[in-house]
Amino acid sequence: MTGGRARLRRTAALLLLAAAFQAGPAHAQSQAPTQVKALNKPKDVITWGASADHLGDGIADRSYRLIVHTSVAGGDLRIRLSNAFGDRPLTFDDVYAGVQRTGAALVPGSNRRLTFDGAKSVTIPAGAVAYSDPLPGKVPAATNLVVSIHSPDAAGPATGHGMAMQTSYATQGDHTGEEGATAWTDTTGSWYYLDAVSVRASAGIGAVVTLGDSITDGWASTSDLNRRWPDYLARRLQKSDTTVKGVANEGISGNKVLADGAGQSALNRLQRDVLSQPGVRTVFLFEGVNDLKAHSGVTAQDLIAGYREIIDRAHAAGKCVVGATVGPFKGWPEWDPAAEAVRQEVNQFIRSSGELDAVTDFDHILRSPYDQERMLPFFDGGDHIHPNDKGMAAMADAVDLKSLDCAK
Repeated sequence: MTGGRARLRRTAALLLLAAAFQAGPAHAQSQAPTQVKALNKPKDVITWGASADHLGDGIADRSYRLIVHTSVAGGDLRIRLSNAFGDRPLTFDDVYAGVQRTGAALVPGSNRRLTFDGAKSVTIPAGAVAYSDPLPGKVPAATNLVVSIHSPDAAGPATGHGMAMQTSYATQGDHTGEEGATAWTDTTGSWYYLDAVSVRASAGIGAVVTLGDSITDGWASTSDLNRRWPDYLARRLQKSDTTVKGVANEGISGNKVLADGAGQSALNRLQRDVLSQPGVRTVFLFEGVNDLKAHSGVTAQDLIAGYREIIDRAHAAGKCVVGATVGPFKGWPEWDPAAEAVRQEVNQFIRSSGELDAVTDFDHILRSPYDQERMLPFFDGGDHIHPNDKGMAAMADAVDLKSLDCAK
């Protein structure tokens, strides 16, 4: 009986959520004077993001049903499709957005077509992105949004995000308009072609983008439960009185600040993945362990120069920058005393230089009091570099939310 009541409550909640998703314009017309309207005008704010990378080769006549979790609430949903790593034009002829019920199945009545300049199809040149038209209706925070896309001609290098820590679905043929799960028999742990979702949020609301590597990407957290540290941060922000509500996770596993490899370097992807996103108020910079751990010869001054360039470019774009110290990783196979010495020097810069707008000391939160070069076992995901769910939550709890709610 208890289980039955729980299922009924969940079904009712999903139906209400779907009704909100279809409810039409989210913002009523104000009767205030024109100058007040300009000051209080709602703006687009990113509610979900994932860094673009090269993801194998595209497959013609393939559909993807991509599950993403929103952060900030709003209306007039827009998605961004990316052909950043393609070498030829790419056409999408059917694109839909709905609300997940369970697995690949959608809440009945929630699946709606997205258009591009009024058309149902869009062709994206190689290296470019395309934004959908706004979709009227409200999108609540913490919604499992489902974006279904079909390309009749995908070929050559595909663009996407490899390590989603989220199950999505795929199938041959165009099944994007179907709300049932029958055709969606293939699963995937990656997001294809979709790299951002934004909403028209209430006036004064902004977002933070977390720029990082596999720790930010969520490795060692539990898949399908949104337990990456930026997810925990998003939940804290929703309950807070700050005006930063959106969180975009722009982490890439293995990513470096200075050198391309596992994705383009933080320096090379900063504009596309971070500064180009709508409504971003703050950049949260937590990256560097991959630069220093692989016996690459990177010095503390090399890494600090990279940080300074990110800080300068973000400030020039009117964004604040919060920096986080590099966490402990003794026990990881590539750790050695030389890399540890660089980490300590880099962390000293982050803590004391004054060049960042604020600092979060992840090193202090994660390290063991008995060996400060190692992660506390309670937080260790098992490989001595990636925190588990508890470590991810502790990281998010360490962030001073007011430090994100800033302006340049």
